Amino acid sequence: MKGFKAHNMYKTERAETNKEHLDLEKKGYDHNPYKQSNKRTKGKGRHFRTKEEGAGMTDAGVESYKKQNPGSNLKTAVTGDVKPGSKAAKRRKSFCARSKGWTGERGKAARRRWKC
Repeated sequence: MKGFKAHNMYKTERAETNKEHLDLEKKGYDHNPYKQSNKRTKGKGRHFRTKEEGAGMTDAGVESYKKQNPGSNLKTAVTGDVKPGSKAAKRRKSFCARSKGWTGERGKAARRRWKC
């Protein structure tokens, strides 16, 4: 391809020619490792909750993300009662500490959902 410029594809892979670029795309490499297609906030199978529901991702959204990013460790919110010292309790404590400065409506809703 005339004018092709070598560039990185998804962190480590580098495309030197247009053919390499197309081969990497066929293998599933993209320019942005955090790109998630089909983000939906309304309707059946939506990926994000409204702020009234506590914001955050739905189960369908997490599954969609995992499918597009194999090996990821994304999980939904810890919303129920947890035993002190359990993994879930530690995740909640970590999230609450990390999100302490969130002042937006969605951030506040997420913190309420996590019971911070």
